[in-house]
Amino acid sequence: MSRRSLLLSVLALSVSACSSVRHNQASGDFEYATGEEATPLVVPQSLDKPAAKSDFKVANVKITQGPVGQAVDVRAPSLVLPIAASSRVVPENDDAIIWFDKVLEDKDLAEFIELAVKDTLLESSVELNSLADKPLSFESDWFHSEEESGWIFKQVDASESMRFRFDLTTKPHGRSVSLQVSMIDYMKTDQSGSTKTPNIIDKHRAEMALLNEVTATVDYKYRLQQRENRLMRANQKLVTVGENPQGEAAYVVEMETDLLWSNLPIFFERYGFDIADLNESKKIYFVDFTKPDISLWDRIWGDDVPVIDLGNASYQFHLKPLAESQSTALTIYNSEQQALTKEVLEQIFPVMEPALSFRDL
Repeated sequence: MSRRSLLLSVLALSVSACSSVRHNQASGDFEYATGEEATPLVVPQSLDKPAAKSDFKVANVKITQGPVGQAVDVRAPSLVLPIAASSRVVPENDDAIIWFDKVLEDKDLAEFIELAVKDTLLESSVELNSLADKPLSFESDWFHSEEESGWIFKQVDASESMRFRFDLTTKPHGRSVSLQVSMIDYMKTDQSGSTKTPNIIDKHRAEMALLNEVTATVDYKYRLQQRENRLMRANQKLVTVGENPQGEAAYVVEMETDLLWSNLPIFFERYGFDIADLNESKKIYFVDFTKPDISLWDRIWGDDVPVIDLGNASYQFHLKPLAESQSTALTIYNSEQQALTKEVLEQIFPVMEPALSFRDL
């Protein structure tokens, strides 16, 4: 059975007549429903009446307008669950409605939610149909559920079918969209006959359950998109070999200069550089490099870090922002104030590219 078909379980309880336990009914007897208020104590006029308090007095009048006794539905009320990112409920509103605020800047929010509704219904093999006169309103085909009995020769004891309407409302700025779910058609057939009028509580619970299923799908699609974005960034090369503003060979890092400056100490510590001095105003690090010794045990336990193929010496890391971009030119100078050549930068690029992208952090 599809996971999404569980949304019909809120109505399945109403057709479980073969069961001896009703989950929507209180346990115990219901004699209290037929009880009457005790008659007042009759005291002869020659005697003093005892003091009486009216704190718990129940008026002997019929003031009940709702169900009593066995007719009382004791199930907890259904609620809208805003589990998707940037989703919110309407305060003091009993309708099955939820608001979504824009999360993905490159996606149209209304189209994104419409696709989530279609995916939700698809898991129950139910089609979603657009309304020609209302482009942001949709109606579903019939959801069907059956109650069967028997082992070898099964028979259908009861069946229920329902259709829903989905209404999207978009704010003028397009960054907020509401979704409302309403049951528009219903049919139940059991041993007592057929009815087209659902129980108002079951109707409300079915609307809430379906709305929460759609919200869960929106949340899942958000997470899926965020995962794809992370994988794309992880596989994207943020470091290339290029030139600094003076025409010298340098690494071009797609990162703002201040951010790269603050992250470089992590790179130095991990790859064998010791910071000897720095000039923050000019964005220069003075470092001493000692090639790390990778022991056999480091390789066995997987603790070894790729080694940069440079000689043990002092170096300077100069950072320069590149005009009209958020990239930074990272030029490495040796102890003789000469920039490392393009050939050297390309030779150590397989280690420097992931290191300066900080993918492992």
